[in-house]
Amino acid sequence: MKKFLLYASLCLITQVTFAQSTMPAFRGWDDDSHYILKKENDLVKVNVVTGKETPHTIEETKRVTEVLPDGYNTQRNWRYATYTDDENGVVFSQDNDLYYFKKGDQEVKQLTANDAEEKNPTFSPDGKKVAFTREKNLYVIDLATGLERQLTTDGGDLIYNGWASWVYYEEILGRSTRYRAFYWSPDSKRIAFLRFDDNGVPNFPIYHHEAKDMTHGYLEMTSYPKAGDPNPKVKLGIAHVEHQQITWVEKNNDLEYLAMVHWTPSGDEVLYQQMNRDQNILKIYKTNLGTGKSKEIYEERQKTWVEWYNNIDFLKDNKGFILRSNKDGWYNLYHYNMEGKLVNQITNHDFRVSNIVKIDEDNERIFYYATGKNPVERHFFVATMDGKKQMQLTEKAGTNRANLSPQGTYFVNRYSAYNNPGELSLMNTKGKVLKELGKNTKDGNKAVGMTVEFFTIPTEDGFDLPAYWVLPPDFDKTKKYPVIFSIYGGPDAGSVYNSYRSYSWNQMVKEGVIRFVVDHRGSGKFGKKGMDYLHRSLGKWEMNDYITAVKWLREQPFIDETKVGIQGSSYGGYMSAMALTYGADYFTHGIAGLSVTDWRLYDNVYTERYMDEPKDNQEGYDFGSVMTHAENLKGKLLIVHGTIDDNVHLQNSMQLISKLQDEGKDFEMMLYPGGRHGWGGAKGTHNRQLSMKFWRKHFFEE
Repeated sequence: MKKFLLYASLCLITQVTFAQSTMPAFRGWDDDSHYILKKENDLVKVNVVTGKETPHTIEETKRVTEVLPDGYNTQRNWRYATYTDDENGVVFSQDNDLYYFKKGDQEVKQLTANDAEEKNPTFSPDGKKVAFTREKNLYVIDLATGLERQLTTDGGDLIYNGWASWVYYEEILGRSTRYRAFYWSPDSKRIAFLRFDDNGVPNFPIYHHEAKDMTHGYLEMTSYPKAGDPNPKVKLGIAHVEHQQITWVEKNNDLEYLAMVHWTPSGDEVLYQQMNRDQNILKIYKTNLGTGKSKEIYEERQKTWVEWYNNIDFLKDNKGFILRSNKDGWYNLYHYNMEGKLVNQITNHDFRVSNIVKIDEDNERIFYYATGKNPVERHFFVATMDGKKQMQLTEKAGTNRANLSPQGTYFVNRYSAYNNPGELSLMNTKGKVLKELGKNTKDGNKAVGMTVEFFTIPTEDGFDLPAYWVLPPDFDKTKKYPVIFSIYGGPDAGSVYNSYRSYSWNQMVKEGVIRFVVDHRGSGKFGKKGMDYLHRSLGKWEMNDYITAVKWLREQPFIDETKVGIQGSSYGGYMSAMALTYGADYFTHGIAGLSVTDWRLYDNVYTERYMDEPKDNQEGYDFGSVMTHAENLKGKLLIVHGTIDDNVHLQNSMQLISKLQDEGKDFEMMLYPGGRHGWGGAKGTHNRQLSMKFWRKHFFEE
């Protein structure tokens, strides 16, 4: 359940647009002392010291896809196109086969010719070979000779080589991988890959009501381990491309999960991670390429859960690597040597370090983003590698996006805040503003009379929940207004950030509805301490904090407490369903889209990370089930789901519907035939219109 896709709501209420900029557009750095701006239709190069502007021209070069011979179109299968580092070469799929073309060639070279589809073509670092999977086996093609080598042979319906099992793709490796689970060595001679065995993983049937003949339906069988179910068995192999030999890595069989494969810069070793079933112990191993023997170099334990290290930032000359860990309560940066021994802690903030921007080893410093003291902000920082000095380079409350000069002497900062559409400034890396480059004066919210306000809501046990609302045009405190919570609500998935957004598109706000957003204690805004409240009790603390927010809203004289709505999808749908049942005394209307309704019905990796296995936490699972609270429903609930959702199965909504019927409860529902976990096209339009009609009917009696 990856939050960056699940935020893509199916209704107009959660769309976001940005104000049109009147500032000059920053186009990058020419060198360490000159930056490029676009002013109106002209590019100018600006000297940092003197401010002198000179015309700047960029040599017009066509992308390799623009010079393809007639009859070829990479856009047809863009997701399986891959480019060389210099972007002069491309491998793409057409009619289920792979083709190669590079600038200067007269013809496109066909690489494969068979019925099976090649997936995830990936260039080797030297650009001379391409690896891919076909029918769950791993292959490599030499681009010069056209020689194809098959590195694995046992792939099939339940065995996948270099292709992830669904639960790993969704919850561990991430959707951006497109199931790819193979990794080139820096010298292009080897490929590390994960082998998945889904034997023993339960199948879940998904019924398609329409077949090609539009008469007979069919079942799609998917390997889907629900909470408590067996996992795929995973092995790590290292294939030598030329000799087609595989060395299997010796793993720790006491640990359930294996993932996150990283080659060291020298290519002499592979690092990989393993985690136990309870997901509160993580270990990093390095392996000998010849023997496959492994050595543990790092261990992390937490009382609740640990997170995978998606990124390991290696330093030059075998000086070690940097990890971003929340083991001490907040995400900070740590430097380890190649044996996994702590060299020093680089940052020691009592707030979140978000990500590394640049590691400047020559000057022994590291640039990064962090929230600063206010968790809804983003600031630019620099620290010395020894951890002795840390400096916040941006100060204005809001969101800062920095673009460093090549040598890290200066940066151009793009800033915005909820009431500021944007500013562009030139700064040095000592935190001094050298020049204001422009300011956006076009505020889309003010233009239509909307007002955005940020504030916090105190809980009884000491949390100040960050929140904001969008007040409608001609707002009058003497009148009563409906309110709609727009939420996602999952662990470490906050929605409140102090950056500019225009809501001028939002029809419901235009018609007199207050849009309301609040983050609960487990949203990440309060570090691991806040998130740990959710352990073994999904649904409880999120709802308690949302109910606290409703109580606070009721104290405002202009809130119509008979019209307190909530809307979300996926985890947000779960929150909406819980709000109308567990929170029935506070929430009056809700739209629950694509909802988990009982955590026993969702996949085991995501669920057990927070809830442990059902056999070990029956009380937590019972409380977190919407069905447990269904008898309390008294408001207006609309349930929405796609019929072939392969992530949150339709089974979730069907069980809730059945329970509501048994309880004699009235509700509304809408199914979208052929809809997965979200949809577009005509059905997407229908869903947006459905949402608008629901709110208008119940809030304005239309």
